[in-house]
Amino acid sequence: MARGKAPTFELQRAAILAEAARLFAAHSFPSASMAELAKACGVSKPLLYHYYRDKEHILFDIADSYMDQLLAIIAGVEAEALEPEAHLAALLTRFLEEYEHSQNQHMVLVQDVKFLSPEQGERVVAKQRRVVAAFADAIERVEPGLKRRHLDKPVAMILFGMINWTFTWLRAEGRFTHADMAPVITAIVLNGVKGLVNKEKPKPKDKAPAH
Repeated sequence: MARGKAPTFELQRAAILAEAARLFAAHSFPSASMAELAKACGVSKPLLYHYYRDKEHILFDIADSYMDQLLAIIAGVEAEALEPEAHLAALLTRFLEEYEHSQNQHMVLVQDVKFLSPEQGERVVAKQRRVVAAFADAIERVEPGLKRRHLDKPVAMILFGMINWTFTWLRAEGRFTHADMAPVITAIVLNGVKGLVNKEKPKPKDKAPAH
């Protein structure tokens, strides 16, 4: 009869993931070894392999579980049935709150997903697409017609361009917090999106006459 998992098995795996995220964020996934991770976790290397078969499996679990956290935030905001602007503001605020407390996981997601196998990478990317789609939908609610002009997802990606790299400059010991930045970014997005549908498309530049 196969031996069942100890009650602390999942807790230990969670602790390993947290320490691995810190290590990968600090030194990059390729540079961090299983031996270094075992030492950081205070366990032997053989015991570490009891919880994870290899370093790639750990990387996948960090990225995949983090995406599940972000999707859970989206589901929670959706369940509140807020008005369009409040809905988008809530999404932005809660994502930034999550980024503040999950900075290592976020850095790993942004920097190291490319090291996953194609199959694992596609599973994570599929969840990323769901996140982008949720923000694109929220933006479309604020300014209906963006989707018709195929601008909903580009605007969503511009938004992520603003928030996804906050870990490079927004520090815990700095003047501003993630909570301080949430209304600033929300105002930039809301004021920038309004009226975008009614603006004329930019006209192509005239070609210079041939000489």
